[in-house]
Amino acid sequence: MNRRYGFVALMATVLWIGLGTWVVLGGENLTDEQKKKIVYRMYDDYRREFPHVREISPREAMKEMVHGKIVFVDTRTPAEMAVSMLPGAITEKAFLKHPEKLKAKRIVAYCTISYRSGKFAQEMAKKGTRIFNLRGGLLAWALEGGKVYDANGETKRINVYGEEWDYPPEGYESVYLGFFQRYF
Repeated sequence: MNRRYGFVALMATVLWIGLGTWVVLGGENLTDEQKKKIVYRMYDDYRREFPHVREISPREAMKEMVHGKIVFVDTRTPAEMAVSMLPGAITEKAFLKHPEKLKAKRIVAYCTISYRSGKFAQEMAKKGTRIFNLRGGLLAWALEGGKVYDANGETKRINVYGEEWDYPPEGYESVYLGFFQRYF
């Protein structure tokens, strides 16, 4: 029984990612380029659920941010946002109070990998509010060289939501909040 369990556990933790190598879930042994490919592939799979939502790449968003043309809307829970957020981001709740105040800016929603934000952007489009989705979310942002912040300033911590999304850039700490990030 122990040998069988060990084999099953090993097989469950190893994932073929199509990059020509076997990797352990979580990406500890991957380069940032390999992690980027995984993150973008996962996002592309999720995107099938909101195909009409406009998206923006992290690099394009970084360029627009420098010119003050963009507002980020974080669609995660407060516990997740306490770990790290994009520069100048506002909460979904704050955005929904007065979306008309931001009409002159490009509004870009995000979450860990931009699944929840894609669904949010899709719902807002039904109500007539155009929102872009950040391609690959917070993970892609950091993997593309973007900085993230907490209440004390720049941080190297990212809430990765769970093991399936544990692909932060090298030098970053993965944070799992479990039950609390889903409900608080």
